[in-house]
Formats: sequence, C-alpha cells, structure tokens
Amino acid sequence: MSGQVPFVSSQMEVIEDWIDYNGHLNMAYYNVLFDRGADEAFALLGMGPDYARDRKLTTYTAEIHVCYVRELHLGHRVHSSLQLLDHDEKRFHYFQELLHEDGWLAATSEVLTLHVDMTGPRVAPFPPDIMSRLEDMRAAHAALPSPERAGRSIGIRRKAPG
Repeated sequence: MSGQVPFVSSQMEVIEDWIDYNGHLNMAYYNVLFDRGADEAFALLGMGPDYARDRKLTTYTAEIHVCYVRELHLGHRVHSSLQLLDHDEKRFHYFQELLHEDGWLAATSEVLTLHVDMTGPRVAPFPPDIMSRLEDMRAAHAALPSPERAGRSIGIRRKAPG
C-alpha cells in the first residue's frame, strides 16, 4: 500500500474536449477525473484492470454524490484524494476531493461501491487478499477527520413559516 494518507492520485489535466459552452469543465468530466483517481487507488488495493480480466471480479458504483465547489478551466491541473470511510464484506464507502495544483478545492465526491462477481454478474464478498488490503487502508485512514461534506443530502432547505 502507498504511504499516502489519504491516497492522492497522480496529476491530471483538464483538456479542451471537456470544456462546455459556458467555458468551464463540463460537470460530467469532474466524474471522469474522480474515476481516474479512484482507479489508481483501486489498483493499489489489488482491484485494477487485471483483477477484472484475471479473476473475473470488479467494482460497480452503486451511488455517488458530487458537490461542485469551484470551476475548473482548460489546462488546470488537479489531483484526487481518496479517503476510505467504511467497508463491509461486499461494499466500500469512500470520499474524494478534487484539488487544483494550487491547493484549492474544486469538487468532492462521496461514493458507495459494490464488489461484483462478473460471472453473474452479482454482488459478492471480497476475497481474503482484497479484504486485507481494504482493512489496512481503513486502519490507515481511521485517524483522518471525517470529511465535512460527507453524508450530505440533496434538497431545497426552506425556512419554517412564521
């Protein structure tokens, strides 16, 4: 496992094809950046492309909540952090931050991911080696503060009448 706590991805750059008619990064591509960062963390956990190819096991996203904090533009360079919040025998819950190279927060993503046996496909328990790596990451991340934006719900908040 990497010594970084939380995990931090390699640097990624916003490219021209991802810019929308408003002149900034289209909302869908924030998810691309988060996904690429998560792929790096998953590879450290032993769940990279070879895991799907060789063991016929993979991950599926069950739920995701993205908060867009600050616009990204063409050429901006970012990296994604990943903090493992929880896991059980078939799922894991993590939180990511997309950070500009200058250190400011562009977006957050909270994700619940399922472990899937591709022969079904069906949700399945993690094999012992992967569970051990998840437990190691969770232990390394346990001392981190709970992310401020984790657990948020979506809705319109209204003042009580009166």
